[in-house]
Amino acid sequence: MRSKKQNEFKLRDFKGVKPEDIAQLEKIGIKNTSQMLSAGRTAESRASLSRKTGIPGEIVLELVKLSDLARLPGVKGIRARLYYDAGVDCVEKLASWVPEDLLAVTSAFVQRTGFDGTPPLPKEVSSTIANDRNLPRLVEW
Repeated sequence: MRSKKQNEFKLRDFKGVKPEDIAQLEKIGIKNTSQMLSAGRTAESRASLSRKTGIPGEIVLELVKLSDLARLPGVKGIRARLYYDAGVDCVEKLASWVPEDLLAVTSAFVQRTGFDGTPPLPKEVSSTIANDRNLPRLVEW
């Protein structure tokens, strides 16, 4: 497992997040992915976080899922957003993919939507899936 520092990716650095949502989270001390994961591990804690911040529950869930994906080496702001938007929105789903299929889905998504980023390379997809399969599960869905 990597050092704790790897998990310190800032929530505001995820592609496609609303600055006002991040500001609400920062007011209560949630600034990075490890803090988001701690605060949103269960459905109950996510609902509480939504009530406390006024952020809709689906946005809280999205930020938890992005934060969980960002635990993977090489998966941060843009790559986590690509997987999430392409429908591979959590580490449990990612672990079940065959590398060639994931590459095809993400490539098609980028081409179809004009996503501002590049699809992963074949070696990257293989290593991401392998790393994911060894990743401890932290979030209860």
